[in-house]
Amino acid sequence: MIEDDVLFGRQVPLEGPPQLPNVVAQPAIKRVGQRQQCQRCWQWLRPQDQLPNGTWYCRQCLQMGRLTSQHKLYTISEPNRFSMLAKSPLTWSGQLSAQQRTAAQDVMTQMRAQHNHLLWAVTGAGKTEIVYPALAWALQRGWQVAWASPRVDVCLELAPRLRQAFQAITQTVLYGDQLEPYRYCQLTICTTHQLLRFKAAFDWVIVDEVDAFPLAMSPLLQEAIQHAQKASGSHLYLTATPDERLQRQVARHQLTVTYVPLRYHGHLLPQIQVQVTWQWRRRLQRRGLPAVVLRQIQHFLTERRPFLIFVPHVADLVLVERALKLAGISGGATVHASDPERQTKVQAMRDQQLTFLVTTTILERGVTFPGIAVLILGGDDPIFSTAALVQIAGRVGRSSQDPTGSVICYCQTHTQTIRAARGMIARLNWQGRRQGGQP
Repeated sequence: MIEDDVLFGRQVPLEGPPQLPNVVAQPAIKRVGQRQQCQRCWQWLRPQDQLPNGTWYCRQCLQMGRLTSQHKLYTISEPNRFSMLAKSPLTWSGQLSAQQRTAAQDVMTQMRAQHNHLLWAVTGAGKTEIVYPALAWALQRGWQVAWASPRVDVCLELAPRLRQAFQAITQTVLYGDQLEPYRYCQLTICTTHQLLRFKAAFDWVIVDEVDAFPLAMSPLLQEAIQHAQKASGSHLYLTATPDERLQRQVARHQLTVTYVPLRYHGHLLPQIQVQVTWQWRRRLQRRGLPAVVLRQIQHFLTERRPFLIFVPHVADLVLVERALKLAGISGGATVHASDPERQTKVQAMRDQQLTFLVTTTILERGVTFPGIAVLILGGDDPIFSTAALVQIAGRVGRSSQDPTGSVICYCQTHTQTIRAARGMIARLNWQGRRQGGQP
């Protein structure tokens, strides 16, 4: 038998009506005028979405489970069954810097005023920790909060940090391939796709890496944020590289903003070093890596410095792996978005069981490896946007014990995208120097 709290603030397709009080049912697909609309993702259906038997189905949110016009969605309005706490639930023992404290107070002020807000903070600024005071205030007052990200890796890295920082708060983690069933909790950590399952559930929605794929390109997911929060709720966007849409909202005063141009340890971002490497792909296809790349890898190995090698496409992973083996270099692994062992490999890298990872842009953001260096192979490929290159550079120097490091981009052409990424880092570092930032 289904428990009532499984339906709190959610839209759940069930085979039959649950015998519970306060349950509201609605058709999964509803006729509005002359058109059909999905009530889970609010997208309009097209004529080709009708089956031969006359049944309609939604292909827009198909990955969340098939919905047809024969289904119903069941929900119970979110009752906020969370008590106010006598003291702050924050158990994090760290200390914010002066810059972080100022930003944290600003985030707190905007949240309490129920303003939609953007925290624009350079990679490594400690965005998560900056949010802690406001999150503690919300949880202490019994608010239900969602912390969402487009990337599973971000959610999985964030979850243990939040469990440690708020040990008395019930928490759940939601993503596509999880095995554990849903639990009604005060703090929900989830991918942005999972927000489609909620309806007016959260008092505050925090969206991490808001400019990342697929959220940045998906009106559906952007709308899901709005529908998942209560009418009285608000949301907070976190990013180091806001896209033009967000910057326009800031310029038009549709979104308040807090700027943090300096990393938490006071050091500047590492600048991208560019090395023009002719015909690197042809060399790679012939079973070898350019000599300049191999020398740099050997240098990292001699220094015992872990490193990431970013490549443009999944097909490049096999070629680079083969080339490294031929060069006698071992101790690493390849990883990409569809890799079934992706999470295991990332954790092995964190645990220093691997020396390096060869990866696609899936690890461009949201993951932290202490003392890491970065190589970008084919940085002039269109897959590497300006934001992606800045985010990749931001993997380096995140630790206060090791705040510097190398970011080397190998390319055939010094493209405008690469120049723009270097320019963005230079501007951020200029702002950081004005606040006392160190090289």
